[in-house]
Amino acid sequence: MEKKLIKITDIEGIKIGHAQDEKNATGCTVIICEKGASGGCDIRGGGPASRESGLFLPGTAPRKIHAVMLSGGSAFGLDACGGAMAYLAERGIGYQVGPFYVPLVAGASVFDLPVGSGYVYPDKAMGYEAAKNAHTGDIAEGNVGAGIGCIVGKFAGKDYAMKTGIGIYGVSYGRLKVAALAVVNAVGNVVDPETGEFVAGILSEDGRSIRSAKDYLINAALPGDSIENTTLCCIVTNAELTKGEANRAAVITHNGYARTISPVHTSKDGDTVFVMATGEIKTTPDVVGTIAADCAAEAIIRAAKVRGAYGFKGYYDVFGGAE
Repeated sequence: MEKKLIKITDIEGIKIGHAQDEKNATGCTVIICEKGASGGCDIRGGGPASRESGLFLPGTAPRKIHAVMLSGGSAFGLDACGGAMAYLAERGIGYQVGPFYVPLVAGASVFDLPVGSGYVYPDKAMGYEAAKNAHTGDIAEGNVGAGIGCIVGKFAGKDYAMKTGIGIYGVSYGRLKVAALAVVNAVGNVVDPETGEFVAGILSEDGRSIRSAKDYLINAALPGDSIENTTLCCIVTNAELTKGEANRAAVITHNGYARTISPVHTSKDGDTVFVMATGEIKTTPDVVGTIAADCAAEAIIRAAKVRGAYGFKGYYDVFGGAE
């Protein structure tokens, strides 16, 4: 079956919005499905900051979620979920309970505090703005939304870290569509699985190459400023999946993390995958997860190829070329 590249918003019913505070280097990104999507989630990092992860547990009543909010601000940034809830509820989106609407918005945050002021976080107002900005069509990548304060390769301290951001990648196989949006703020390096070369990570002393984060972790007695790091990914698909199947697809998607981030899933990471399935095409979670792992890997690579910002070098500063 032929593979074709698609936009993430080619999946019907999906809207995405960014909001950010450029001065303070923090922001949020929301993925909305107004009609509701079957949701899954799998957390592999040792230090997650998440909200409503209980929605995805077997036996819980809700079958669908209405949005996933990805944000900066560490645990403070989870407040952005409330803004998306307010925006959706005002428009009659969510589970109706009498005269009220309760949209279900799951979320997770990355630790971007050292990049900006450290005292300004995505809040309810910013989450509302992101939901208000949600649209179809082309979605901005790079230093935007939840990715605006992201850096990677922090084992040697932030003086040797590199700028990263948001990446998006989607494909179709026949009528089946799968896409990934990744926010990359890993403690480790980003690796191109095709070449084995580092794309972003711990800079060398002269800032002209990248050192192995894996070697640094093993050999350094006292790792540097590495606390609280995370790669977040939301997989969107038009597949028909139950909650349990969406959870299984999320598990398989982590293979894409393993191909492109080294080391990954450490105690200092909060690595999380969400799945939103809109329910149009019958297939299996194994098919969705396998494709999603490929999409996540590509989205992570794209998130690592950004311009430098806030005093951190980016991919193009180190390796040259143009976006």
